[in-house]
Amino acid sequence: MAYIDFMSVVHKSTTRDYLARVNDPDFPKAKAAELAKKWDFDYWDGDRRINYGGYRYMEGRWEKVARVMAEHYGLKAGDKILDIGCGKGFLLFDFTKVVPGIEVTGIDISDYALSNSKEEVRDHIQVCNATELPFSDNSFDLVYSLNTFHNLHCYDLDKALREMQRVGKEHKYICVESYRNEVEKANLLYWQVTCEAFNTPEEWEWWFKQTGYTGDHSFIYFE
Repeated sequence: MAYIDFMSVVHKSTTRDYLARVNDPDFPKAKAAELAKKWDFDYWDGDRRINYGGYRYMEGRWEKVARVMAEHYGLKAGDKILDIGCGKGFLLFDFTKVVPGIEVTGIDISDYALSNSKEEVRDHIQVCNATELPFSDNSFDLVYSLNTFHNLHCYDLDKALREMQRVGKEHKYICVESYRNEVEKANLLYWQVTCEAFNTPEEWEWWFKQTGYTGDHSFIYFE
């Protein structure tokens, strides 16, 4: 298991006003969270004060992540990868551009995300829960999950990590939100609308050991 940061290049490209989000008069935090946790239009394409404010494919945004991951894990044509919490499948699509011939699969809990996913990979995405993956043991050459597992309650987080370990071969990677101090903790609380697992890096590492997860990982911090 190693700490490998593939995600900062995307995370740090967004400017965040934490106080404005938590104090918004039209979408106060509780209301925004209630709407976001339906994983429907409001979460993906609704008002920016709720979540993404329009989650659209942007040429090059995810391709740089796909490229560095493909190079690091030595992915090649014919390899099989699984994205747990793939959303609209943008990263999966960019993997097909970076590694022609790669076999991609994605799962997400959102029917809306699947219906509005990248058309080129839509047939490779299915709606299901990370706690019960419909795949055989050791099915994928790379299994990854970006910014998804922190949305799970502890009882589901335990199952999902074990499932991720089960269906993957050697290479696995997870990125989740975390905090190292009280400032980052407050910013995370202000900004998030779907997070359920609020863990320090040490607590996340405890979860990895507890569930037998042996893959790589990194953390998103709200500095």
